[in-house]
Amino acid sequence: MASTDSTSLADKGQRLGLRLIAKAGGLPGLKDPAVRAKVERYLYKGAVTGFKAQTAAGRAFQKTTGSRGPARAATTTPRQQFDLTPTEDQQMIQGVARKLADEVIRPAGAKADAERAVPDEVLSAAAEMGLHLVGVPAELEGIAEERSAVTAALVLEELARGDMGIATTIMAPAAVATAIASYGDADQQATYLPEFTGDNPPRAAAVALMEPQPLFDPLAPRTTARREGDELVLDGVKAIVPGAESAELFVVSALLDGEPRLVIVEAGLAGLQVEDDPAMGIRASRTARLHLDGVRVPVANILGTTEDHLDAVRRARLAWSAAAVGTGQAVLDHVSQYVTERKAFGEPIGYRQAVAFTVADMAIEVAALRLVVWKAAARLDRGEDASAEIAQARSLTSQYLTQVGSNGVQLLGGHGFVKEFDNERWYRDLRGAGLLEGTLLV
Repeated sequence: MASTDSTSLADKGQRLGLRLIAKAGGLPGLKDPAVRAKVERYLYKGAVTGFKAQTAAGRAFQKTTGSRGPARAATTTPRQQFDLTPTEDQQMIQGVARKLADEVIRPAGAKADAERAVPDEVLSAAAEMGLHLVGVPAELEGIAEERSAVTAALVLEELARGDMGIATTIMAPAAVATAIASYGDADQQATYLPEFTGDNPPRAAAVALMEPQPLFDPLAPRTTARREGDELVLDGVKAIVPGAESAELFVVSALLDGEPRLVIVEAGLAGLQVEDDPAMGIRASRTARLHLDGVRVPVANILGTTEDHLDAVRRARLAWSAAAVGTGQAVLDHVSQYVTERKAFGEPIGYRQAVAFTVADMAIEVAALRLVVWKAAARLDRGEDASAEIAQARSLTSQYLTQVGSNGVQLLGGHGFVKEFDNERWYRDLRGAGLLEGTLLV
């Protein structure tokens, strides 16, 4: 990246950080001093330090024993009335993500997609805002008083409105941190979470569930784990793993004793290889295949239970639907402006019923998916069964949000087919949102 671009980006990040400090400081919702201090520390750091390249590579994980039982974020306190309106704290964090998307992520989207790489400045900007800690309890140096799928969905929606590929790269480590915070025991939390919550950039990491086979079922992975003494031996292939080439930690799914489980796998182990695996969409995340050939890890690296694995699958699907809402909103915003400004036969093309009705359908479909995502997330936060709503969100994403992306290309005519506009990239990203497993987590 040219120096002038880097300077401009850094300036934007500093201005962004200062505005966020002012906004966060005026919120009465941040009543817990520890949580407030954590949020303000991240926002202040983003304002005064600008951007720096990630230097996570090469840091070793130090095995640590937890001093007590695992820490968990509290269940969200139910409201007296069912209300999907975000709280003041959620609106603040949503505002952080929105500003980051508008001023940092969106301008970098096209280049990141073309080069299959997210600029270090963008990654550092996101890390300094602390958004990767939305699923980590304050007790573990995160920023969450309560585990909130709604908050995570709001963040993913805003980031994906900037660019889904960059959002995937930013939030892939967050998914690993959330998984360890939610399902890990005390030793796993003590060993791995400090590398995500400290002052250094968070570790590059990914949740790897997807596999390269037709009609893949995440509840019946072909990757296997067998016990040999106090070790597990892993064999299999994971596909479309974001940032696998530079990742230092993976949470992979494998069939153990006939049941699907999550396993923590550190990079650099014998038998672990990475193969480039370019995808149609989310290209900025530089997806790759993860080959596990006799990879040995301690039995202590099993993460959570079979039920936790199912919970992770469902939360990942909801996360992709939340991202689809954001990218769908980007398509809708752009098309709405385009059909108003583009004229044919002396009038805006939006005056024609076929065009107007198509845009109206797009707006309905994006709003419908948003409502289902928020409802599912709210049910999760209350500790209720949200499997039906998550299935609905998955169906809407794969069918209707794909159509939103397609209409975004069609309504631009020839412009929709070329890279002058972002619509063709948004369409490619939306095609994957209803198919991918793992990677993101709410």
